[in-house]
Amino acid sequence: MDDDLFEYSEPARVQSPCINVCVLDPATGWCLGCGRSGDEVEEWSSITDARRQAILDRLPARLEALRNGSRPTRSP
Repeated sequence: MDDDLFEYSEPARVQSPCINVCVLDPATGWCLGCGRSGDEVEEWSSITDARRQAILDRLPARLEALRNGSRPTRSP
């Protein structure tokens, strides 16, 4: 029997969306590279995958708002 079939592996973690463009937009506080807020970047390594996914789900709309200039001021 192949022992590798029963080898335990850690569940996949939700990966950081960081693209190494770490500049916060002064109006929103969102990173121009990944769309996360400064607080979200800071807490990333200590939060659950569920919280990470919730943050990731908001990023496309944030990045679109940053690109088209229709962003709100200081949004979560």
